[in-house]
Amino acid sequence: MHKTLIVTNDFPPRPGGIQAFLHNMALRLDPERVVVYASTWKHGAEGREATAAFDAEQPFTVVRDRTTMLLPTPRVTRRAVSLLREHGCESVWFGAAAPLGLMGPALRRAGARRLVATTHGHEAGWAQLPAARQLLRRIGEGTDTLTYLGEYTRSRIASAVTDRAAARMVQLPPGVDEKTFHPGSGGAEVRARLGLSDRPVVVCVSRLVPRKGQDTLIEALPAILARVPDAALLIVGGGPYEADLRALAAAKGVADAVVFTGAVPWAELPAHYGAGDVFAMPCRTRRGGLDVEGLGIVYLEASATGLPVVAGDSGGAPDAVLDGETGWVVRGGDPAAAADRIVPLLQDPALRARMGEAGRAWVEEKWRWDLLAERLRDLL
Repeated sequence: MHKTLIVTNDFPPRPGGIQAFLHNMALRLDPERVVVYASTWKHGAEGREATAAFDAEQPFTVVRDRTTMLLPTPRVTRRAVSLLREHGCESVWFGAAAPLGLMGPALRRAGARRLVATTHGHEAGWAQLPAARQLLRRIGEGTDTLTYLGEYTRSRIASAVTDRAAARMVQLPPGVDEKTFHPGSGGAEVRARLGLSDRPVVVCVSRLVPRKGQDTLIEALPAILARVPDAALLIVGGGPYEADLRALAAAKGVADAVVFTGAVPWAELPAHYGAGDVFAMPCRTRRGGLDVEGLGIVYLEASATGLPVVAGDSGGAPDAVLDGETGWVVRGGDPAAAADRIVPLLQDPALRARMGEAGRAWVEEKWRWDLLAERLRDLL
């Protein structure tokens, strides 16, 4: 692998799925051959201290820009070029193709031999907007490889770039640490602490935003409780939608059956997955297709933990489920459809075990970080 400059807005301690993806990939590359150029998480003493502490723990060099949002401006491009030359990097990995991949031609002129740009869900949204499609087309032409999460994102992004760039696209989804997410992750302790030990539990781990579908689960609860009276919904995560979700639970008369944990440290997430009997996140597409699920790594983490999953049909979410084998895909935003899949799983331990075991085996075979990191090394 060439020494590589990673250019990204999405890097811890800023939370999020893309951030975790990039960090996990970076940790599996040779630290002597990686330099990260990232935005600052947030201004203020607390943000600076958290960022400095995180960066000091990394085995590779991390350089922070003064801004909280990297954009391909002349100043940022000059800084990226300077870092490329200063550290002797021959490859560049753009953590999110849009818009940072627009710096590709300048970095190639500065000596970069390989330019790889990773796409996520938002690039699929860009592909639907005329002006943004033109920018994606430029990014595709200015880089050697665009990576994609799954078939949904590939097909939409490929329609916006040239045939030549589309032919160079390579799948590079996020992976799962199967040694961290596993059936014995400590779920019983979490259930006991939350008073859920004797109840069938549907767990959802995600940011609390409308697209994820926690509201659909709350709306499905009356139908679920009618058939599984002691069921509980465990909502793990924080976000701007929490107040609305709490109000919805009260309005539906199911507040006693819903447990909100708020934001949970990453190290405690495996145990919170393990606290569930079924994982469900019936995500939906919003804003005319601009707000979609890129993949849904949470479904794979739940599968690694041995849980059957119920996913929504938004974007690339179905790529993270073997429908009918590791779980089910339902129409996002449809409470009745969600309930009809969740109830049989809560009622049938043998079905849960069969789907959970199939999901665990699939993760071990196809979604391990070490397999995907090797693919990235080859691209670089």
